[in-house]
Amino acid sequence: MIFSMTGYASHERNTNNGVLVAELRSVNHRYLELQLKLDDSCRAFEALTREMLNAKLRRGKIDCRLSLVQADATSSIQTLNHTVLQRIAASVNEAAQYFPHAQPVNILDILRIPGVVESSVLDIDALENDLKSILSTVIEDLMAAREREGAKLKTMILERLAEIELLMVKVKPMLPGLIRTYQEKLTTKLNEAHQTNDDERIRQEIVLYAQRIDVDEELSRLNAHIEEVKRILNDAGQVGKRLDFLMQEMNREANTLGSKSVAIETTQISLELKVLIEQMREQIQNIE
Repeated sequence: MIFSMTGYASHERNTNNGVLVAELRSVNHRYLELQLKLDDSCRAFEALTREMLNAKLRRGKIDCRLSLVQADATSSIQTLNHTVLQRIAASVNEAAQYFPHAQPVNILDILRIPGVVESSVLDIDALENDLKSILSTVIEDLMAAREREGAKLKTMILERLAEIELLMVKVKPMLPGLIRTYQEKLTTKLNEAHQTNDDERIRQEIVLYAQRIDVDEELSRLNAHIEEVKRILNDAGQVGKRLDFLMQEMNREANTLGSKSVAIETTQISLELKVLIEQMREQIQNIE
């Protein structure tokens, strides 16, 4: 089972403290990076939120939003602290003795003074329990979304691997004929070199022949990498970095196959291999 690092989940729940909203958005990243955006009511639970996210997620850039919309937010504006108002009024009257020509006090400015308007008191314990519950739910939803996306990526990679295997089956029967053709060309060149007694040219042609004549090793390694990719795709945990390394190795073998090519057919197959490998590599960047 593999997981994508791309996913989205949100959840909304009515609580005694108000409507609690949790939202998680995930994209690919080399490591785990958490970006929390909590409103004032939830800010005290930042450490708890980080702990819960770290316990379930391993890689990806996670954008987490938590907010609480209090049901009585509008009515709380009407609740005034009369004790505080009396103290402010007494202070204003006392100050007016020193500033008799000052403008009258603006009531709206008075209401903005901390403590004048009383807000409803949150039940912190209940809010913590509700936050744990909703965050647990939205994390599970995010993981389920990442798992579904991971299954799609796995299918796509297996399809590309099957295409690569078909190309390898296609190229192997070509090799004996291509080798014979290349040997004939080399024989002609060697005969020409013997006639001119050019020992250096003979040595160069033999070295070039030795380098290009055998691609069986590259095909064998490519096949081994394909089997390893299939095995890793069935593993659990973080597999993205291992798959990315294998893509580099597969691309190396495809490049070598192209450099050893002695015919346009094998050059074309090498290019097709590299295109398929690059397509897989792009998708593997999203795997956890």
